[in-house]
This record gives sequence, C-alpha cells and structure tokens, in this order.
Amino acid sequence: AKRVSQQLNIDHKILYYQKKFKKDVIDSFIDSYIAGETPIPCVQCNQTVKFNDLLKTAQDLDAVALATGHYVQRIEGPTGPELHRGVDPTRDQSYFLFATTREQLEYLRFPLGALDKDGTRALASQYGLSVADKPDSQDICFVPGGKYADVIEKLRPGAADPGEIVDLNGRVLGRHDGIIHYTVGQRRGLGVSTGDPLYVVRVDPETRQVVVGPREALQVNRIRVRDVNWLGIGTGPQAGQEVDVKVRSTRPPVAARLYPLGESSGIDVELLTGEEGVAPGQACVFYDGTRVLGGGWIEAAEAA
Repeated sequence: AKRVSQQLNIDHKILYYQKKFKKDVIDSFIDSYIAGETPIPCVQCNQTVKFNDLLKTAQDLDAVALATGHYVQRIEGPTGPELHRGVDPTRDQSYFLFATTREQLEYLRFPLGALDKDGTRALASQYGLSVADKPDSQDICFVPGGKYADVIEKLRPGAADPGEIVDLNGRVLGRHDGIIHYTVGQRRGLGVSTGDPLYVVRVDPETRQVVVGPREALQVNRIRVRDVNWLGIGTGPQAGQEVDVKVRSTRPPVAARLYPLGESSGIDVELLTGEEGVAPGQACVFYDGTRVLGGGWIEAAEAA
C-alpha cells in the first residue's frame, strides 16, 4: 500500500509539472516571438520538464539512471562524464542539450547516441515495438502542423499587429501582418520584391518593422551570448579560447574564439569566418571536436 501511495504521488507530480512547465515553455515561446526573437522551446523543455522534474521523479523512484532517446553520447572523461555529439551527424541532437548540467550528466544515459536512425528502427522492429516504422516528427509538440503563428495569435490576440517592411535605408517596400511571421535569414514569403533576392536582416518589435536586405547583409562576426552553461574544463572558457560553434541546429560548426564578460554569465563570441542567419533567441553552442563545451542564448549579433 505504501508503494502504491508513493506511485500515485509521483504520477500526480508528473501531471502537475507537465501542465505547469509546458505552460511556462509555451508562454516563453510566445513572448520570445513577440520580442522579435526566434525561440527554441525544445531546449527549455529539456531544461525543465525532462532534465529537471522527470529526473527528480526518477530519483524519487530510486532509479539508478534516467535514459532518454536523444541522439547524443555520454562519455566518461578524466574529470567525469562528458557530453558528445551522436555518431550520426544527420540525427545529432547535442545542440538542443547544451544547457545540461554536470550534475544531470552524472545521472543521465543516452543509449541511442552510438546508433544511426536505421539501427534504432532495426532494434525497435526486432523487439516488436509499434514505433519501429513511425514517421519522423519535425514539428514542435504544441504547434500542430508547424503553424506557430496560429498558436501565438490564439493565445495572445493582437500579437500579429501589422507593420512595415523596409530596406536597410528605411525605405518602405511593403506591409506585413505581424512580425511573428518573420525570422532572421528568411527569404520566402516576404511579399515584397526589388528584382534581387531579399532576406530578413532583423526584426524590430518596437517599431514593428521587418528590415530586409541582400544576403551579404546577413553576415555577422560577433555574437553576444547570455545565460551560458559551461561543461568544459574549469568554471568557464579562457579569454580567446578557440572552439567551434553552431548558431542554429541545421548549420555546420564554424571556428570561433570565446571572450568571457567579467563576472556575468555572458560571453562574446568572435566568428573567424563570419556566419549568416544568426538570430536572437537561438542558441550558440560551443564544441571541441565532438565534445559539447556548453553554450548560451544569442542576445545580439553584429558585423565586424
């Protein structure tokens, strides 16, 4: 009876946290879009529901570890467990787990990290699991069909106020139906044309303007990153430390140098070759080879 009561308690906690934190993740997602950012709710879900409350629930059950289906690797290093990319580069999810702490890594296990997706499906088929042939999902779990603007407009009426589409000189090229429909680097669906390809260079929530320009206007060389989680040696990077960074989950790593910002948890990232489509609200994740050294949230970006 005591064990049943304990299990009911845990079930209740799981439901409570699912509701509470999913709401928090959704609210944060909406606030970020309204602020002209491009958020990643999956990272926040890992930070809260999965690797905070689910992990605590596993510990309440006296489990020896919490295993997840992420395509990343946990490798024992000389100073403790390290987070590494999955062996399949097309499935690697390390970008989304940059906020995982050292303490969480002690308890977490990632059995799929050494497999590719075909190998995972083969094992699922071998053990008769119904998900063996389940189609891959690319959508955010709370955004049916990927139509995030519909969710934002439903939960925050007025979030899609119209505004102007302007060029880099402020010349009005057209109108839009809300900045929530645009993100840095976007080319399609702008609704304006000048004869040359145009891209969203920035989104200004104060003026409700979407600023567009040529592709070269997207190039940035410095990024300000906030709320950094560090998994490398020591308590943070050395000034000028050379790493590779990813500024979007779909972008390849590029060479960079890190410069900590004094006592804050921020870092200035100097991109050695420049990068395009760097958007506030996305993550900047640091790597040394396959090892994840940490990362943080992109706050601002600029050309040299």
